[in-house]
Amino acid sequence: MDTKLSSIFEGFPNKQRDDLIPLLHKIQDQYGFLSEELIIEVGKYLDISVNKIYGVATFYDNFHFGPRGKFHIRLCHGTACHVAGSSNILSELEKQLKISNGETDKRGLFSLEVVSCIGACGLAPLIEINNEYFTRLTSDSLKEILNHFRENHNSIYEEQ
Repeated sequence: MDTKLSSIFEGFPNKQRDDLIPLLHKIQDQYGFLSEELIIEVGKYLDISVNKIYGVATFYDNFHFGPRGKFHIRLCHGTACHVAGSSNILSELEKQLKISNGETDKRGLFSLEVVSCIGACGLAPLIEINNEYFTRLTSDSLKEILNHFRENHNSIYEEQ
């Protein structure tokens, strides 16, 4: 076990089942995602089966199990977005990025996640890229957005 993980575990000295979700959040914040190895270590630390940990973690949309791209795209597929054409936007995303829901492209530039609702129904269909919202999407506007991120991927967010 590495020192980063040991340090996280030290923040949860009581080793209670109630610590599971906050512990998983801390680990994901530090490592970027919950790997199988990390989940096994959490199971050992809290004396909880790996299956139970996966059951809890997969219940919540905010946990992920693989690396995300530099630009993480969340596509809203709620009722309003669906009616407004989010299925077409998803098809276009998959075509343009050559990935499906839950995947990251080979360059590590884009990852895609379809979510139930982002909560901006009046602006449907929409995507969120690294906490920036793009609304009332069309195939053409989506292409422009993706091209913008592709062209500027070296300079965007480097200052942060």
